[in-house]
Amino acid sequence: MPEQVKKRLAEEIKLLEHELTTELPAEIKKAVALGDLSENAEYHMAKQRQVFVNARLGQLKKRMGELAMVNLVNIPNDKVGFGSHVTVFDSSKDEEIKYQLVTSEESDVAKGLISTTSPIGRSLLGKQVGDTATVITPNGKRELEILKLLTIHDVADEA
Repeated sequence: MPEQVKKRLAEEIKLLEHELTTELPAEIKKAVALGDLSENAEYHMAKQRQVFVNARLGQLKKRMGELAMVNLVNIPNDKVGFGSHVTVFDSSKDEEIKYQLVTSEESDVAKGLISTTSPIGRSLLGKQVGDTATVITPNGKRELEILKLLTIHDVADEA
């Protein structure tokens, strides 16, 4: 999973770097040729975009560095961790829910993909089958009892 995220981030970085080094300088040069920069909307828009692209590149490169440090060997074999498929019983909703813990870039709550940094993800990390995780949400406290757990190692063995 982290490899797919890294690939998407690398593609976005490549596109933004091209925009920053090729497209934006051309736009700025064209806007400068129009004259008075103090009232030149094209120039100001291009400069604002340049600042945004630089900031986004910084974020993406930082995230790539964080993902490069993910070591699957350090993920426990018997506890909830990154990549785990977890079936829980939510006592407040009186229903079973299935979650998979993923990176923030992959999260999609509607599909049951929750980030390890989300409130639910954080509360489940390190828990085992039979444990209860307490999650504080805007709607109140939720108790999630872990019924079934497949770690990233179990999923890899099934594939």
